[in-house]
Amino acid sequence: MKRERIEELAEVIDKRGRITLEQLEEVFPDVSQMTLRRDLLKLEEDNRIIRIRGGAMSVKEVQKVSAEEYTKKTTINTDAKIVIAQKAAGLIDENTSIFLDGGTTAMYLTKEMPDIKCNVFTNGIAVAMELAQKKNINITIVGGQLMRDNLSTASPAAREYFDRTNFEIAIVSATAFTPEQGFSCNSQIESELLKNVFRKARHVYMMLDSSKIGKINPFTFAHLEDIDVLITDDHFPKEYKQLFEEQDIVVM
Repeated sequence: MKRERIEELAEVIDKRGRITLEQLEEVFPDVSQMTLRRDLLKLEEDNRIIRIRGGAMSVKEVQKVSAEEYTKKTTINTDAKIVIAQKAAGLIDENTSIFLDGGTTAMYLTKEMPDIKCNVFTNGIAVAMELAQKKNINITIVGGQLMRDNLSTASPAAREYFDRTNFEIAIVSATAFTPEQGFSCNSQIESELLKNVFRKARHVYMMLDSSKIGKINPFTFAHLEDIDVLITDDHFPKEYKQLFEEQDIVVM
């Protein structure tokens, strides 16, 4: 009975794309609001919906709305991203707890990751969907506001969420880097989420292709002293490599 209700609930959300909790109560008048909330949580754990304020949104709808822009980004600096992804995949051990961001480099990393037992937290919808094809990886999506340009989520409540979770390694990327401004991105809410990730992680691995060097985005989320390992491509400038190594950062 429960399984049938959850499947019916998923079908309704897929059909409408986006639905409020009040609308769900109208569709399921014999089901309590508390039960509906539990069902939505289960569907989110199964990567079938994204819970939003006051309701839920179908993952299929999110992909339909946002996939074009995200797909376009995956075609930029492809060779460098693959090289970085392969290096990063080699650093992931069995039974490790990891945070992955929602960037396109992380998407390439998910394709290279071995199908081993580990726990992955991510704010990337496309990243989670790719990981879902692997049988042994446990996936948790960090909810919040949808950022359409990179199919990821972020929330002001991220600090509270990360207080209740544990992961050893954060593997993230930046869209820009200068020695003065550090690692930056285009979204303030994403910047705050990443700061919370760094606060909780034992080790931080930064994926940065050479095309990001010298660029500045509005919101800085980390500086050199905040990372432990830099994973980059074969065209990374020698003078920048030396700069990282002087800060005792391993450069791969």
